[in-house]
Amino acid sequence: MRANHSFLLTFFFLICFWSGNAQNSLSKQAKVSVITCGLGNEMYSLFGHTAIRINDPERNIDVVYNYGAFDFDTPNFVLKFSKGDLQYFVTAGNFFDFKQQYVYEKRSVVEQVLNLSPEQKEKLFSELNATLFSDKRFYTYKFIDRNCTTMVVEKLNEILGKDVVTKVGNREETYREILFPYFNNHFYEQLGTSIIFGKKVDEKGTKIFLPIELEQSLDATKFNNIPICLEKNTIIQVEPEQPFSWWNNIFTYLIILILIAVTDNKYMAIFYFLIIGAVGLIFSVAGLYSFHRELEFNYNILLFNPLLLLLIGFIIVKKTKWIFRISLVAIGCIAAYIIVMFNKIHLLIVLPLLFVNLILLIRLAKRNGFVR
Repeated sequence: MRANHSFLLTFFFLICFWSGNAQNSLSKQAKVSVITCGLGNEMYSLFGHTAIRINDPERNIDVVYNYGAFDFDTPNFVLKFSKGDLQYFVTAGNFFDFKQQYVYEKRSVVEQVLNLSPEQKEKLFSELNATLFSDKRFYTYKFIDRNCTTMVVEKLNEILGKDVVTKVGNREETYREILFPYFNNHFYEQLGTSIIFGKKVDEKGTKIFLPIELEQSLDATKFNNIPICLEKNTIIQVEPEQPFSWWNNIFTYLIILILIAVTDNKYMAIFYFLIIGAVGLIFSVAGLYSFHRELEFNYNILLFNPLLLLLIGFIIVKKTKWIFRISLVAIGCIAAYIIVMFNKIHLLIVLPLLFVNLILLIRLAKRNGFVR
């Protein structure tokens, strides 16, 4: 979900177009559609994308409204994104350019034409256009609560006058369980997102927040006992490519961890604890600093324990009693972590890290526990 320069260019074109036309209302032939774009292999495209299309051949209008744009040139971009106050915004562009972008990216595009009255279409068209020229075009991005899909759901329900478009299907899966398969064939991304998310993503996934969920819900939703989706068209049909990487896979992960576990080397252990402890420290700071609720109360800190950084200091200065004590505390944290993780979908992916932590900590405790 990135900013597209063609959208920005078309945005200025639309200003000129609409300012030069006194009649902006839609004809009876106008159609309003929800566009669902398929998954890609880049991090920003792993979940797909949602947009709104308004097509009126009689008025020569074929516009896509996109709530997934952001500006890489925003001052302190990385800090704002991490903190959770990065401003996303809506853009508009012609459908041909939109389609060509997804042809180029080799991603599928599906259109669902909605059953809206002429008045509802006109209201949606007017409000979307008004949004483009006001501060309402900006919104604060939230991974689950406010994104390109949730903004479309919100806009549709506003036009329909009540919460018609709601999640259809399995509401018992957690957000973590819903997200986990999206990272198949992207191992380290799957590992990273598994450990960076905290307690919120273990809540039941009762709301629509992903494009495919909106597509499936629109297929099954009725408004006044009439299907909300009048017709469904496949604009682009592409078989997803399965990425291959020599390094981004479970085998490199296991090989590295096995080498660390079997190599009884003080400096390798220090380096390993430095990485694990630093990651835990980042999680701790992010949970306090960031507005992203997904990062709060991250129990993965029990495994990625910042205390390991303190342990490194005592190893360097050879404080054996403190090495023993902190090793035992860290082992106790891992025991608590196992209890917390018992029913979590990402248990298996962190299990090798858990075993390596235990092996190194038990080794340290044994060597330093009986020294006076």
